[in-house]
Amino acid sequence: MTVQVVILAAGMGTRLARPHPKPMTKLVDGRTIMQQQVDNLRAVFGKKLRLTIVVGYKMEQVMEHVPDASFVYNENFDQTNTSKSLLKALANSTKGGVLWLNGDVVFDPAILELLRPHMAAGKSFITVDVSSVSDEEVKYTVGEDGYIKELSKRVPQNIALGEAVGINYVAKQDKKALIKRLKTVDEQDYFEGGVELTVKNDDVQWAPVDISAFYAVEIDVADDLIAANAQIIEAKIISRISK
Repeated sequence: MTVQVVILAAGMGTRLARPHPKPMTKLVDGRTIMQQQVDNLRAVFGKKLRLTIVVGYKMEQVMEHVPDASFVYNENFDQTNTSKSLLKALANSTKGGVLWLNGDVVFDPAILELLRPHMAAGKSFITVDVSSVSDEEVKYTVGEDGYIKELSKRVPQNIALGEAVGINYVAKQDKKALIKRLKTVDEQDYFEGGVELTVKNDDVQWAPVDISAFYAVEIDVADDLIAANAQIIEAKIISRISK
């Protein structure tokens, strides 16, 4: 069965202050952020992977970097946020669920192995890290049923259960509702706004999947890049020792 995956890479990434799209930023191992994402996806999903990348800012660089992917163009990349990029990707997807990730996430490929059974079960989910709760990040709470109740940067730090990681999955039966809600959110909203609306208005159940046993770093500022590189170095050392 084909595994549909979307990488959101249309943004300008102004906070990192690079002259190129943020996913093209080099990591300590010589790969770009995007290349490590693609490598991870191919290693786990192999020939079943159907990869679509949403491009915008300096899109030629991204397209040349991963020439065998499919691309969706967000022509309003400088005026919209991830909600509209995801909307375009989902509207152009085929039948079935879609795994999507922000184009600035550096992560352990073992996370994808953890997520495979959840995807196979046909359940929508949000990956979360319960080991950290930063006021600047997207945070979440759950309802009495254990599913996501709130998902935004506005969630008070004192009631948040953890942070959203930026790797998520919408199941086949929930995709139509998410597309509908992404159409209604503000141009500058993150896709989490659409997810929240499906919870409140469509009774969609999004399971929080804890991946805090593995590393996953969203690169927003220079310190994030330093943290991600440290994780990559540590992983390589552990790999050498275990051989």
